[in-house]
Amino acid sequence: MNFNIPHSYKVTANAIKDKTYKVSAENLPIIETAPPKNFGGPGNIWSPEDLFVATIANCFLMTFKAVSTLSKLDWLSLDVNAEGILDRVDSKLQFTEVIIKAFLKIPKDGNEERAIRIMHKAEQNCLVTNSLKTNVTLKPSVIFS
Repeated sequence: MNFNIPHSYKVTANAIKDKTYKVSAENLPIIETAPPKNFGGPGNIWSPEDLFVATIANCFLMTFKAVSTLSKLDWLSLDVNAEGILDRVDSKLQFTEVIIKAFLKIPKDGNEERAIRIMHKAEQNCLVTNSLKTNVTLKPSVIFS
């Protein structure tokens, strides 16, 4: 791992009129994108809006894994459902809120309060959510297994 900061991430996006769009980065698979169905897109291809919300959910998962490892939390699985609310603010479209519903499965002898605290710590340390002006709300749940 390289924790020397700053890091740089480069992507390329291109479009051909009346076609879907493509996003690429070196050594990564190309992602085909289109507008969401709400904006006239087909609804079956990733949109920038979908990718925005997915990025937040995925970063939360990865940050949780790092924080839980450092905290030595024993956990079995984590499922995240994220919903982004797109609205108009001062005549501009923007995401006003992202709601993260996190379902953490821990062993039967686990500590629910500690698990929730670690999920909140992951949300507070997620580099993506720390880079946004969008409000992010975490709704954590713990399931014993």
